Amino acid sequence: MAEKNTADIGFEKEIWDAACVLRGNMDASEYKNVILGLIFLKYISDSFETRYNELVEEGDGFEEDRDEYTYKNIFFVPAGARWKDIAEKAHTPEIGTAIDNAMIAIENENKKLKGILPKNFARPELDKRRLGEVVDLFTNVQMDEGTDEKDLLGRTYEYCLRNFAAQEGKNAGQFYTPSCVVRTIVEILQPFNGRVYDPCCGAGGMFVQSAAFVKNHQGNINDISVYGQESNPTTWKMAKMNLAIRGIDCNLGEIPEDTFLNDQHPTMRADFVMANPPFNLTPWGADKLKEDQRWKYGMPPAGNANFAWIQHMIWHLAPNGRMGMVLANGSLSSQSSGEGDVRKNIIDDDLVECIIALPDKLFYTTGIPVCLWFINKNKKQKGKTLFIDARNMGTMVTRTLRELSDGSEDPEKNDIKKIADTYNAFVEGTLDNESGFCAVVNTEEIAKQDYVLTPGRYVGITEEDDDGEPYEEKMNRLSEELGELFSESNVLQGEICNILKKIGFPVNVSNRLGDNDEI
Repeated sequence: MAEKNTADIGFEKEIWDAACVLRGNMDASEYKNVILGLIFLKYISDSFETRYNELVEEGDGFEEDRDEYTYKNIFFVPAGARWKDIAEKAHTPEIGTAIDNAMIAIENENKKLKGILPKNFARPELDKRRLGEVVDLFTNVQMDEGTDEKDLLGRTYEYCLRNFAAQEGKNAGQFYTPSCVVRTIVEILQPFNGRVYDPCCGAGGMFVQSAAFVKNHQGNINDISVYGQESNPTTWKMAKMNLAIRGIDCNLGEIPEDTFLNDQHPTMRADFVMANPPFNLTPWGADKLKEDQRWKYGMPPAGNANFAWIQHMIWHLAPNGRMGMVLANGSLSSQSSGEGDVRKNIIDDDLVECIIALPDKLFYTTGIPVCLWFINKNKKQKGKTLFIDARNMGTMVTRTLRELSDGSEDPEKNDIKKIADTYNAFVEGTLDNESGFCAVVNTEEIAKQDYVLTPGRYVGITEEDDDGEPYEEKMNRLSEELGELFSESNVLQGEICNILKKIGFPVNVSNRLGDNDEI
């Protein structure tokens, strides 16, 4: 099922709007942890209650046996920490303490959640009356008939992430990649099974969309293994919760760590790598990693981590692995500090399978033009690279935000499918070049362009439809129309000058075009 447009989403928006009563003067970064923490608590409690009631009906007395939950990948929620216990205290001064204690108790019973859950609901600056109102909101959630609660709360979690990204601005880039960008990467890579890796996973959006892809194509989510890493402690915790609420088992390392300086998956080779690393990151630890084995194609410059990220991900690819990543457009053409040499070496090794130039306004966090790199360790089309110029695609869903459409609003307009279909046709060798949109280019031609990968260099410009009017006739007609417009302009200019003169503001204007002047 196609996802809803972020500008028209229904239930999720209602939750967001209602939950905003809690915010008050609280910063978005703080408020985020409160709301996302409550969504997670409600989810795991409801999942527990469903299983609890099943066990009660079976009548064997195992409803408090933790193993009856964990083997079904359900978190065990001890008595006193269940949502009904929280709801009973919603309108008491102790509601914050009750939530904190519940989070602690749940962590103690579930090793996977140790140190993950927020436990700052009792702090004085958090209005307890408003907190109780939000608890009531989640207590009284009415789901539409046939709606799965996991999907409902998962969608709500994602929607809240989007809104926090919009509110936090630049800082949000640490944890959120627009879902339409993620879906484009996923639809191209098609991770049905195998190891999926994101070395800068943020809130886990790449993994969520990978799981959704598998589900939408009737696959088994257990056929993919998720590996990731994130350096920001808060974001790392958000990712853990985001994946848990979707039922996705993951290995994000034991602790939040810097991927370059402390790779927590050093021997892992992934079938799929998907990432949106920090754009143009500096510093990134180059001085400590000068002899690192990952820099097969050349030492990345200390002032920009773009080619450090690329090479790190290539290092982690399996022999037949593929990767898709978001990078600033500078990565396509920069020659500074050895970047051009690194890019040349990667191209000459026949790894670059596809480059996509994206439209602007896709990101809440930056106006920097960005692109997608797709790398394949075993390309089917040897010695060839697909270039796609998608800069004119997408739909403005707000005044400042664009999205690549997925066909959910208009089946005739599906930007993501068009891009994915173009890629698939290229792989199968059936793609015809389309001026202004896509072109298949061999490595020799790229070399002639000094190994610059900007799609516009290769796809050309869109062919305009011929209106059938001969050139000479068209130019004569347009020249005559222009002369008439100039004449009208002179008349209007004179009228304006007369009006200004009458009210005491004369204007001296030299008429550059007289009646007999040629245009």
